[in-house]
Amino acid sequence: MRILLTEDDPDLADVVALGLRNESYAVDVAPTCAHAEELLRLTTYDVACFDLGLPDGDGLELIRRLAREPELRRPRRSLVLTARDAVADRVAGLDAGADDYLVKPFHFAELVARVRALGRRGEEHGSTLRVGELTLDLVAHTARRGDTELRLTAREFSLLRYFMHHPGAVLSAEDLLEHVWDAHANPFTASVRVILSRLRRKLGEPPLIVTITNVGYQLKERP
Repeated sequence: MRILLTEDDPDLADVVALGLRNESYAVDVAPTCAHAEELLRLTTYDVACFDLGLPDGDGLELIRRLAREPELRRPRRSLVLTARDAVADRVAGLDAGADDYLVKPFHFAELVARVRALGRRGEEHGSTLRVGELTLDLVAHTARRGDTELRLTAREFSLLRYFMHHPGAVLSAEDLLEHVWDAHANPFTASVRVILSRLRRKLGEPPLIVTITNVGYQLKERP
C-alpha cells in the first residue's frame, strides 16, 4: 500500500515513516497541509494518516475538504494521528470522514495493525492473500509458493502483495511505481524492472508473472 503521513514533527515523522517502510509500505511524508494537498492532487493513497495540529492549518479541515473538492484525490482510508484525546475530538474526527482515530503517544505495533486493518477493510481475504500456489501472510510478513518459503525484501514483498491484490489484471510500470514506490522514486529509472526481475526469479518456475508486450505485467492465477 502507499501511505500518506502528515506530521510536522520531523523526528516522529522519520521514525514512523522508516517503520512503515520496513513493513514494506511506500510512504510519503507531508509536514504541512499545503504539502499534503500537493501530494493529494497527484496520488490516490491507500491510507492517509492525518495529524490535526499542522503549522498552516488543521488536518481535520483537510479531511472535510477531501469530500467536497474533486481536485483532491480522496484516500481509500484515513486515520487521524493526534495528541487530542478528548471524546469530543474523536467524535469530530470520525464525523469529518476519518475511518479510525489513534491518540499519541502510541505503540508502533498498534499503528501498523490499524493500517493493516484499514488496508483490508471491505476485502474478504483478511490477513492472508492466496492466489493459486502463492500465499502471503500480511501479519507474519511471510510468502510461500506451495510448500516453499520465499525470502523477499520489503520492496519485493510489497510488489508481490500489489500483484496479488490484482490477480489476472495487466498492470503497467506506472501503476506499480505509483502504488509500490513513494514520491522519492525516479520514474525514469529502471527500478521497477530491476525489482520485478528479482521477484520473478525468486518465485521460481514455471513463471507466475508474465510480460504483456507494450502494456505491462500480469500475475497468472495458474502457471
